[in-house]
Amino acid sequence: MSEPTGKYSITMPRDIAEAAKARSGPSGLSAYVAAAVARQIERDNLNELITVAEAEHGPVTDEEIQSLRDRLAQARRERGERGASAA
Repeated sequence: MSEPTGKYSITMPRDIAEAAKARSGPSGLSAYVAAAVARQIERDNLNELITVAEAEHGPVTDEEIQSLRDRLAQARRERGERGASAA
């Protein structure tokens, strides 16, 4: 069962509306716009969480971000190696 819907009127630049309409495919413009708005709400919520976390713990440094990216890349490499040896 899908969520209840409502009908709304929005205003946006014509070129953006036409590009969205061209890309919306069989699901239609309304579904395309709804998905875009849902993604924006997720981003807004994440930004709020980041703001709260940084207020409590201080900002994350570039070095910390890079360290976590390195750890993630290493974990992915290790997972790939385990997957290849199991085959």
